[in-house]
Amino acid sequence: MKKQRIVVAMLSCLLVIAAGCNKPAPTNASAPAAAKAVPGATVDGARIIAADSEPGSWLSTGRTYSEQRFSPLKKITAENVSKLGLAWTYKLDVDRATEGTPIIVDGTMYVTGAYSIVSALDPVTGKELWKFDPQVPRDKDRDGCCDVANRGVAVWKGKVYVGAYDGRLIALDAATGAKVWDVDTVLDHNRSYTITGAPRIIKGKVIIGNGGAELGVRGYVSAYDAVDGKMIWRFFTVPGDPAKPAEDAAMKLALPTWKGKEWWSNGGGGTAWDSMAYDPDLDLLYVGTGNGSMWNRAVRSPGGGDNLFLSSIMAVRPDTGEYVWHYQTTPGDTWDYTATQHIILADLKFGDKVRKVLMQAPKNGFFYVIDRTTGELISAEKYGPANWASHVDMKTGRPVENPAADWAKKPALVSPGPLGAHNWQPMSFNPETGLVYIPMQEAIALYVPDQKQKFTGKGNWHMGSAPIALPENDAKALQGVMDMQKGHLIAWDPVAKKEVWRQSYVTVWNGGTLSTAGNLVFQGTADGRFVAYDAKNGKKLWETPANTGVMAGPVTFEINGEQYVTVEAGWGGAFPLALGGLSEPAKVKSEARVLTYKIGGTLKLAPPKNEPKIQPKQPTVTADAATINKGRDLYNGHCGMCHGPNTLAGSVIPDLRYLTQEKHDIFAGIVAGAYRAKGMPGFSDTLKPEDVEAVHQYIIKRANDLQADLSAKAK
Repeated sequence: MKKQRIVVAMLSCLLVIAAGCNKPAPTNASAPAAAKAVPGATVDGARIIAADSEPGSWLSTGRTYSEQRFSPLKKITAENVSKLGLAWTYKLDVDRATEGTPIIVDGTMYVTGAYSIVSALDPVTGKELWKFDPQVPRDKDRDGCCDVANRGVAVWKGKVYVGAYDGRLIALDAATGAKVWDVDTVLDHNRSYTITGAPRIIKGKVIIGNGGAELGVRGYVSAYDAVDGKMIWRFFTVPGDPAKPAEDAAMKLALPTWKGKEWWSNGGGGTAWDSMAYDPDLDLLYVGTGNGSMWNRAVRSPGGGDNLFLSSIMAVRPDTGEYVWHYQTTPGDTWDYTATQHIILADLKFGDKVRKVLMQAPKNGFFYVIDRTTGELISAEKYGPANWASHVDMKTGRPVENPAADWAKKPALVSPGPLGAHNWQPMSFNPETGLVYIPMQEAIALYVPDQKQKFTGKGNWHMGSAPIALPENDAKALQGVMDMQKGHLIAWDPVAKKEVWRQSYVTVWNGGTLSTAGNLVFQGTADGRFVAYDAKNGKKLWETPANTGVMAGPVTFEINGEQYVTVEAGWGGAFPLALGGLSEPAKVKSEARVLTYKIGGTLKLAPPKNEPKIQPKQPTVTADAATINKGRDLYNGHCGMCHGPNTLAGSVIPDLRYLTQEKHDIFAGIVAGAYRAKGMPGFSDTLKPEDVEAVHQYIIKRANDLQADLSAKAK
């Protein structure tokens, strides 16, 4: 194996997250922890459409079908937000990616955590009413991109619906948490399909997409009957085997845009793993689609082509899944520029004309305003640094690419990298200020091609790129890479096409936003704070410690005349896992909790977690330099996606430089799968015994490097 390149640039984005380890699995069974009857979530389409008539509830993941994440509540205002305090907390089971949006309806709050565990809570006290664990296999994390996250539930006519990480769609009784039905949404169990997104329910149909493009799957969106779980339709986002008949007119349209003979065997990608919105007047469902499988378009589709419908916004009929229109934000995407980021619907006035628009700030760094009736592009301006394209040609609607950003045959340093200028963390739109509040970030990446990569089976990453590691034993170089990660909250005017104000943070991967009629914007931060800003000018008005990184989107609700603000706090996902030590400026551990605030709240959080302690004596390295180099390459290719490149771990998955002697003694067994129930996948299918020993020797070397560094600093 060739010696892996060491690169000083924002490089390990290319690792992003394929396998993982974790703490012991929670012990609660799939049956609810309690069966106490609670009010039953009597939500239907009419109630969601009329959501503004009951602003005290939060009925769907974006509050309304338009997904604006704006609340008309205004008892908490810019004038009194300084009196906001913690009312209650609820500890989630697993301290990993915490990305859910709570639903609050009929006196109950529904939240989700890692491994798709659902809890029903009293929204005033935080008391648990029931809990449901779908018993996702704890080593299933190897089959997903960016940790075992779940972004929330949907409620409809007395049921709660959750997409389980292993691909099941499950309906629960809203009153007791008892399972009513579950269906398997996975097209092919020989591929690594997952679900991380929240379902949407439209006209009695539960709409859900899947993830897995990095690991070689074909994307699609499915609709299931909310009553019995029967599949009603499935819309594929990329074509399948060209030797077989195309499933529908959309796939006939897409097929000529793919070239070569291998793309379909690599899966194709285009997964619809998060964003959706619905316009009931137009009766159109809007879905964002993701990156290609493989990333590298020269490997994926030799001969070029736009590769429809990768990185696109699709409009379909919710009754049938019929294609209506699309807009492709990144034709022939080769940088992992998904268009699965939050979609917002609004009516905006341009001059004397009000237009029904759709807005999105996808990974590629351009903010799009699109006519949601026709798919016509209205504007596309950069909201963050982006060197891959100079601009979008308004005549053609296509980006004008920078040839230097094409990494098909040689490495290229590109902005933004795979983390994107905006990722899954939801933005919000305040119709009173006319501004969109975007968790923007600057994250450059070096892409290095691997032209020989082919699909090698379930659980393996397929990007057409070479794995890259961070500098070893070079604190100055590592700091330089960290300094390239810049996070911001920006207020964007979609009519004037410009930034109005910004707040900057210590690093990337800050949380989603909530805006309110109280002239407030709420956002959690990567460095463990929950903050409120003046929505008009961006002035910071209030902040409180969260003791962990906050990524999820906040919500607000009102009960008995009192307004509350809730956020799921917890660190994880692509940045602190795959980028390992680059998340060090955040200086937080993962502690997954629901935090709820009200005016006059007085509760205090317990102190944050302590740092792990290095063992006083490390095993001795017995391997030669060649074996250590081999171990480094194998580690970065198989382990670094979760435990951090070059063992520079983040704060979620265990740092292997801190292994106890007991763990060293059973290292081979752990890698073989002895800890599957604790979240550590087995790798006996891909690593030979001599490979495992090389990895172990490399980890021992890195532990000794750390011990020497700490000893030198102590003198």
